[in-house]
Amino acid sequence: MIRILSIAPICWLLWQEAYEWALTLLVLAGLSDALDGFLARRYGWLTRLGAMLDPVADKLFVVAVFIVFGLKGDLPWWLIALVMGRDVVIVLGAIAYRLFTGRLDMRPLIISKVNTGLQIFLLATTLLHVALYPLPPWFNLGLQWSVAVTTVLSGAAYIWLWGRYAWRKGET
Repeated sequence: MIRILSIAPICWLLWQEAYEWALTLLVLAGLSDALDGFLARRYGWLTRLGAMLDPVADKLFVVAVFIVFGLKGDLPWWLIALVMGRDVVIVLGAIAYRLFTGRLDMRPLIISKVNTGLQIFLLATTLLHVALYPLPPWFNLGLQWSVAVTTVLSGAAYIWLWGRYAWRKGET
C-alpha cells in the first residue's frame, strides 16, 4: 500500500522537476518493496491480497512514471503506448482466460520479469539523464528499443501460453 500511495507524490515531484525528492521517494518505495518481499518469503507472510497488490503497485508505478516522462518529452509516446498496450492485452487476456477456463493461475514469465526490470532501469536512467547527468543518445535509444523488444516478446509469450492452455482445456 505504501508504494501505491507513493505514486502520486513521486509523479508530482517529477513533474515539478524536484528530482532529488522524487529520487528519495523512489528509493524508499523500492526499499519498502524489497523489505516486504523479504519478510513475506522469510516468514511465510504470504497473503492473497499481498500477492495481488504487489504486481498492481509495480504496474501502476511504472505506467504513471512512463506517462509523466512522456508528457515532459523525456520518453517517446510510441514506447509508452507499447508498454501500456501490453498491459491491457495481458489484463484482457487474463479476464478472458478466467471466464473461459474458470481458473487463472498468474505466474510471471521470465521474459516478463526481464521486461519489468528493463522498464524500471529505463525509468531510473531517464531520471538520471534529466536530473543529473545527460546520457549519450545511443544509450537512451538502445535501452528504449530493448524495452520495446522485451515488451513485444513478453506480450506475445502470454498470448501464446494462455492460448495454448485454453486450447488444451477446450479439448478435454
